[in-house]
Amino acid sequence: MTDLSHHRRIALLGAPVEVGASQRGTLMGPAAMRTAGLGALLEELGFTVEDHGDLAPLDGHPVIDTPPENAKHYRDIQKWIQALSARAYVLAQSGALPIFIGGDHSLSMGSVNGVARHWHEQGRELFVLWLDAHADYNTPATTITGNMHGMSAAFLCGEPGLDGLLGAEPRASITPAHLDLFGIRSIDRLEKELVRQRRIAVADMRQIDEFGVSVLIRRVIDRVRARNGVLHVSFDVDFLDPAAAPGVGTMVPGGATYREAHLIMELLHDSGLMCSLDVVELNPFLDERGRTARVMVELVGSLFGQQITDRRTPSNAIFPTGE
Repeated sequence: MTDLSHHRRIALLGAPVEVGASQRGTLMGPAAMRTAGLGALLEELGFTVEDHGDLAPLDGHPVIDTPPENAKHYRDIQKWIQALSARAYVLAQSGALPIFIGGDHSLSMGSVNGVARHWHEQGRELFVLWLDAHADYNTPATTITGNMHGMSAAFLCGEPGLDGLLGAEPRASITPAHLDLFGIRSIDRLEKELVRQRRIAVADMRQIDEFGVSVLIRRVIDRVRARNGVLHVSFDVDFLDPAAAPGVGTMVPGGATYREAHLIMELLHDSGLMCSLDVVELNPFLDERGRTARVMVELVGSLFGQQITDRRTPSNAIFPTGE
C-alpha cells in the first residue's frame, strides 16, 4: 500500500435525490451538511476542499430500455444514476477523494459504479462497506415496497432487474464477496434469502453486541488489505440509533451508538484504505434543529483524522493510490 498522506484534496458533490425513498426530504441533505460545517471542518483538518456544488440529473437523453415492474420512479432515478456515475468517475480520476452527499441511498448506484470503474482501470479491487440498518439488497423481483433506495447494494453487485439503468455508462459491478453489510437490523424475507445465497458478509446488531465494533470492523479492514484493495464507505444515517440521529425517514431502533460510530470512523481512518465516501438519507425535515447533520459532520471528521489527543496510528495515509 502506497502512502498517500501528501494527497490532501477532497471533492464534495451533493446529490439531492429523494425519489428513491418513500419519505420526501432528503433533497435537503447536502445543504444541511454544508450548513453544519462539513467543508470548514475538513479544511481545519488540513485538507483542500473542492466543493462541486449539487449535481443535476441528466435530461434529454434517449430512453431505450423498458422500465422494470415494481421499481418506483425508475426514469427519474435513471437520470440521477447516469449523471452520478459519470461525475464520480471523473472525480476519482482527478486524484481527489470524493465525498457524495445525499440524498437517498439510490445515489450509491451511480457514485460507487463510477468509483469502481476508475479503480478497476488501476488494477485495484474495490470493496464496499455498507453502514446501514437495511441490507438494500432487493431487486425488482424481491422488493416489497418498490423503493429503489432498497435496491442499491444489489445493483452494485450485478444482480439482474435493473440492467438498463446506466444506459451508455459502463457498468463496473463489484462481486458480492467485496460487499460488507454492517449494522443490519431490518431485512425483507426474499432479500434475506438472496443475501444468504450470495454469501455476503453481514455484521448485524447481534454480532456487534456480542463481539464489539472494533473486532468486526478490523475484520473488514484485514480483508481489504489482504487483497491490496481500496474501500468505499457508504454511510446511511439510519445505521445510527435514532436516539443519536433522529433526522432520517427509515428509522429503526437499536442502531449503533454515537461512540461506536466514532470508533468505526477512527479505525477506518487509521487503516488508510478509504478511497471514497457516501453520506446518505439525512432528512432535515425530520431532524431536531440540525442535530443529525451536526452528528454526521462530526463522524466524517473522525473518518478524516479528527481526534481528541494526538496518537500514533498504523497509517497516516488518507486514501490509497492506483500507482
